[in-house]
Amino acid sequence: MAIAHQFEYVKPATLREAVRLLARYGPRTRALAGGTDLIGLISDGVIAPKVVVDIKGIAGLDRIEFKNGVLSIGALVTFSDLRDSPLIAKKFPVIREMTSWVASVGIRNRATMVGNLCSAVPCCDSGAVLLVYDAAVQVAGPAGKRKVPMREWFLGPRKTVLKRGEIATGIEVSLPKNKHGACFVKLRRYEGEDLAQASVTVLALAGNRYRISFGSVAPRPIPALRIEALLEGQALSDGLIQKAVRLVREEIAPITDIRATKEYRLHMVGVMLERGLRAAVARLAGTGPDYGTSLI
Repeated sequence: MAIAHQFEYVKPATLREAVRLLARYGPRTRALAGGTDLIGLISDGVIAPKVVVDIKGIAGLDRIEFKNGVLSIGALVTFSDLRDSPLIAKKFPVIREMTSWVASVGIRNRATMVGNLCSAVPCCDSGAVLLVYDAAVQVAGPAGKRKVPMREWFLGPRKTVLKRGEIATGIEVSLPKNKHGACFVKLRRYEGEDLAQASVTVLALAGNRYRISFGSVAPRPIPALRIEALLEGQALSDGLIQKAVRLVREEIAPITDIRATKEYRLHMVGVMLERGLRAAVARLAGTGPDYGTSLI
């Protein structure tokens, strides 16, 4: 992949230095972790940064840790790291399920979950999954550190709440205290590497509580608030599922693009929601399809 645009490349050894560089050059600076999105944008001439700050030399950003019921995922953790982690498979199997459908093996070996969130494309697979867990993005900047809830992270296509000089350093995901089952359903045009035409994530919790989100059918990954309210406290039934499916049109705002028409997305999200609900509830009960089983 040829890159005609010239830029300064720096590789700071500390987070403090990375923040200083990002603050100094502002919009003309880009942080580099996996680079699977950034390099393509530079090569295509979409962006022309003056400085690229490689954060791979910063210690501690490659960790996956679980402490006091909270999962921490560093900014350098790749999708392959997550997929291969016994901790993720045991505590957050739906995250592992999602990673299995991200692009190709080669991309997963380099692309990071934090980078996926920072790209902020409507079809980012991580966003919808993290929404159902009420995850938060860890941010460091000139004013110090802060945590941004996932529901506040995305402002629109390729836009996040990151301010000048700030860098996303990781993600925090709280494990639900109650028993739960989950499901990630991704619609693609073909087997292999492809972006989502649509995605649905369902988290079913004990007590007939549900958390649901959609990806690739709005300007950003979104929670399904109306559907969650409809299902709250009710045991899943055929009739209740059909009521939820009918609410899909009030939740999402898909477009027609090269991957699918808006009409196809509207129809398929209903199909995916039904299958995702049934699978998540079955997994909660200890049955259902194995995590990683394609439902489409």
